[in-house]
Amino acid sequence: MSWRKDEGRTERGYHHGNLKEALLQAALDLIAQKGAAGFTFADAARMAGVSAAAPYRHFRDRDELLTSIAQRGFEQFEARLSAAWDDGRPDTVTAFERLGKAYLAFAREEPSFYSAMFESGVPADAASGLLAAGERAFGVMRAAAERLSALAPPGMPRPPALMIALHIWSMSHGVASLFARGDAARRKLPMSPEELLEAEVLIYLRGLGFPTERGAANAAAGPKPPPIPAEDAPAGPWGKPK
Repeated sequence: MSWRKDEGRTERGYHHGNLKEALLQAALDLIAQKGAAGFTFADAARMAGVSAAAPYRHFRDRDELLTSIAQRGFEQFEARLSAAWDDGRPDTVTAFERLGKAYLAFAREEPSFYSAMFESGVPADAASGLLAAGERAFGVMRAAAERLSALAPPGMPRPPALMIALHIWSMSHGVASLFARGDAARRKLPMSPEELLEAEVLIYLRGLGFPTERGAANAAAGPKPPPIPAEDAPAGPWGKPK
């Protein structure tokens, strides 16, 4: 749905059930212009073409509006990561490389959502839906890390998959924040953000002793480990879903 000022956006939209979506889109536009901390609830109402009181029909305050945007962002983020991971096909290392590229692509292509998710200051547990959506997105990385952990050569201690997931999530976020978004994307580098992230991840994995060649990695891994039940899975960066 596209919302623009010249499309006759007025309070009448509320009666057609459009006000909530108009406010969400207005907030996304404002985040793109001013950043997640650069606008007020009244600014969102003005951008949506409604009175300053109208947003309270759907949101308690600006933070609740940002929370709703962050939740939608994590839901889209999870879908992107899941599609990229594709259950580790055709092999674990190749799929993991796609996962990193998908992370950077989302940060680049959806900067307003990404800012609401990671830069707005909204607590991860501000709403149960937000916490669960964030956990599901991180869960894709954790599932991939479980598969990577299984590649540990015989006789080598297997590092905790959660540790691997957190490290690579942090690497991805760092590269996205520094080199793949907004003004930061204009920094000149001898390689693309995708190449930089791939190099960081490969160095990290090799430092742990993992084989990083695609075919060799799968051969060393042997059969896939059974999935960990959700109730037994280690908590991600936001704790366990409520």
